[in-house]
Amino acid sequence: MNALRYALLILHFIGLAAILGPVLDQLRAQAKRVTGAMVWGARAQIVTGLALAGVAYAGDNDPDHVKLAVKLMVAVAIAGLAEVGARRENGVERFWLIIGALTAVNIAIAVIWR
Repeated sequence: MNALRYALLILHFIGLAAILGPVLDQLRAQAKRVTGAMVWGARAQIVTGLALAGVAYAGDNDPDHVKLAVKLMVAVAIAGLAEVGARRENGVERFWLIIGALTAVNIAIAVIWR
């Protein structure tokens, strides 16, 4: 079970890097945009996050239901903004900024909330 958890955790981090990498890369760019990598990273975050929660429930742990629900809501918001932002031509800068901010919030929730 530990091998599965670690494999899912690595995939979860790859999804995080797919969102945060393009956000940080575009800090100095004139025209901000939501990339396909950000969209797929957001999707990967949801899928692997749900799988990690399933593994946690299957084990001896009793995960914090509220924390998981909050993280899922933030992840769905990120994915929704990424999906919409990737399809839009104009006004994408606010989507790009909110996606980056919500990703940082989700990281903070994961690390700080015990």
